[in-house]
Amino acid sequence: MPPGLSISDPAIIWGATGQARVIRPILEAMGFRLVMVFDQHLVTPFADVPVGVGLPDFEQWRAENGGDCAFAVCIGGTLGKDRLEVHNRLLRAGLTPTIAVHHRAWVAGSVSLAPGCQVLAMAAVAEGTTLGTACIVNTGAQVDHDCTLGHAVHAMPGAVIVGAGAVVTKDVPPGITVVGNPARPHRRPNHNG
Repeated sequence: MPPGLSISDPAIIWGATGQARVIRPILEAMGFRLVMVFDQHLVTPFADVPVGVGLPDFEQWRAENGGDCAFAVCIGGTLGKDRLEVHNRLLRAGLTPTIAVHHRAWVAGSVSLAPGCQVLAMAAVAEGTTLGTACIVNTGAQVDHDCTLGHAVHAMPGAVIVGAGAVVTKDVPPGITVVGNPARPHRRPNHNG
């Protein structure tokens, strides 16, 4: 639970795509109630939650709804820069970032999760790993021990991609293994001759 907030506090989600549908039940399991969704388009994945369009609607909503409120930025894919920008904008507006960890994810006790991180179902984050602000370790992804994921890095769904001790500063697509500092794709030796 983020400091300063309590069970049943309101939360908003920025981003109205599949990532929002995945994060909502995690937030609700943490005791938050979703009060608003913001996106660049007038769409919402939830019939029971109002949607606001872009920064103007957010600023109007915030003026009318001051006080403590948590947030999760649900901009996935390779849009880490956008995710981090929105995260910082919501911080400046006085909202509190969540750290959303699915109850079926495994996160070692020695892992450091920065504000805005999301670790989804069946993901594993091993000992000594550090995740920067607004990182996503998506469904079934694995991050080995003693790794560092920079701000807004996204380990895509099902990725078994981060070698021990790697320092990752960019998104890593599925099916790629990265190692080293800075992390680079690992090339396997060609055994065909």
